Amino acid sequence: MSGPTSEGGKPGPASAGGRKPGSAAGGRKSGPAAEGRKLSRSFGALALLGALLAVAGLVGLVYTGVATLTSMLLFGWLLLVGGLVGLLHAVQARGTPYFWLGVVVAALNLAAGVVVIKNPVGTAEALTMFAALLFLTGGVFRLVGSAVVRGPQFGWTLLQGAFGLLLGILVLVDWPHSSLYVLGCFFSLALLFDGLGLIAIGVGGRRVVSLVTDQMTPEEGEK
Repeated sequence: MSGPTSEGGKPGPASAGGRKPGSAAGGRKSGPAAEGRKLSRSFGALALLGALLAVAGLVGLVYTGVATLTSMLLFGWLLLVGGLVGLLHAVQARGTPYFWLGVVVAALNLAAGVVVIKNPVGTAEALTMFAALLFLTGGVFRLVGSAVVRGPQFGWTLLQGAFGLLLGILVLVDWPHSSLYVLGCFFSLALLFDGLGLIAIGVGGRRVVSLVTDQMTPEEGEK
């Protein structure tokens, strides 16, 4: 009757909650490794997404006409979705001074989205003309500015201006045929570089996580 429980009624170390003293430490040891695996999977998914974008960009560079029409349709649907969201926000904010402004902006987005989706070729021609004028204007301003200021970046600014001016002239000379490949080329290049950037972030992140996990594991093993 005077067993171990008679001495203060305190259970032994092995019977406290049915756990052994080293079980909590073991759970803490598996924490960094589990978090490292999660981060590694996340960076792997990011790299996979980057690979898909890069492949889509390469395909778009081969089929620039399809890429142009695809970018126009995406642009039109984005305008439609933006118009619907803006209209919903305007309805929720009725009674405020900005109600009618929100309604007008949403209506313009909806109208522009319908026009772009119904006539993607004409929209591509108009946007290509606009892009060519932007290239021409920017090139002229850079050339004039570099010639007048002659700062430390004179050569680089002069080269940028000449490149923009030449690109604008080439697009305008071949317009409207240039509208079939200019926007698609820009869209595909954006996808390609975004994809390469995501691949670099994903691969680099996996390497950093692997190095940190490998360094933490021996330290915890020594403890």
